[in-house]
Amino acid sequence: MSIKLICLGKTKQDFIKKGIQEYQKRLRSFGTLKIKVLPDEKLTSKKAVKEVKQREATTLLKEINTSDYVIALDENGKQFSSVQFAFFLKQKLNYKNLVFVIGGAYGLGKAFLDRADLVLGFSKFTFTHQMIRLIFLEQLYRAYTIINNKKYHY
Repeated sequence: MSIKLICLGKTKQDFIKKGIQEYQKRLRSFGTLKIKVLPDEKLTSKKAVKEVKQREATTLLKEINTSDYVIALDENGKQFSSVQFAFFLKQKLNYKNLVFVIGGAYGLGKAFLDRADLVLGFSKFTFTHQMIRLIFLEQLYRAYTIINNKKYHY
């Protein structure tokens, strides 16, 4: 497995950092996970949310190759159960470079969402862009345990 996760902005809360480290450690037995954290744009009185999202989209698009299968995490995206996500992941791992992307505090810009091959939502609830990193890694780990018939998902 080789999956890349691209995020905007540093993770600030220690409890989230510890959780991310735990799932990174667990995922090592399944393959390579690369996490790239890029600087986020700061909202100022001169920059509106739309402009911040546009600038972040430009930054993110520079990190994507044309051959990548890009999955953008967005609250309005398609939702899977954990088993459905595992099945989806198993299909895509066979032939594509998988790149998951988590936007900044204001979400992902339209230009980036338009480039994504899939827009994936985790819940109708809204999570912080930092917390979704941990939730995503837990679900990725869960998917791998389902794929490999390991005891974790009941």
